[in-house]
Amino acid sequence: MNEIFTLLSFGNMGWGDEIALGVAMTVSLALASLPFGLLLGFLLALAKKSEEPSLRAAANIYTTIFRGLPELLTLFLVYYGGQILLQQVLSLFGDVYFEVNAFLAGMIALSLVFSSYASEAFLSAFRAIKQGQYEGANALGLGYVQTMRLVILPQLVRLALPALSNLWLILLKETSLVSIIGLADIIRYSNMAARTTKEPFLFFSVACAIYLVLAIISSTGISRLDSWAKRGETHR
Repeated sequence: MNEIFTLLSFGNMGWGDEIALGVAMTVSLALASLPFGLLLGFLLALAKKSEEPSLRAAANIYTTIFRGLPELLTLFLVYYGGQILLQQVLSLFGDVYFEVNAFLAGMIALSLVFSSYASEAFLSAFRAIKQGQYEGANALGLGYVQTMRLVILPQLVRLALPALSNLWLILLKETSLVSIIGLADIIRYSNMAARTTKEPFLFFSVACAIYLVLAIISSTGISRLDSWAKRGETHR
């Protein structure tokens, strides 16, 4: 038991510092990917419900691609393909070199995948809002932006929140994929510790426990957010 505490301790003798850094990296990556994924998913949902056929087709093609590709393959395409594409563009301006770091590539890839699923959650929420809501807002003299901000968005958040909550938990777990491209997250540090100390069960068990704790904290926060979103509802 003392050996376990030593291996998990902070300082030169243990791996506590590295695992803590991995947790911070995992949470930072998930939180950085979330707003971009939500915004892009919302815009995709607007495109899917648009009366313009080209917008609907483009949004449907986008979601089909990123929902159909494995997340790991999307990550590779962004990390390696993005590096090649960016270098070709920069070559037009001379001998310039810029390296796409693993964090940025992971954030972009996770945002793309998240947005493709989030768009369906937003689209279902849009369809659940009755047309009378739009007509009532129009009768009050509200413009499109005001209608969306004051009437539609509050209902949209409440209706889409359950599906988006599940997507957030999936996003949190999918951050583990970035260890493949060298980003020092929970999985990468756990793997390093397991190989160095020859204690794979210990460190991967710790990684499991950390992800479970993050999921519990997320679920608690989501429950409070859900209560806040439903604060205006009347209960019978």
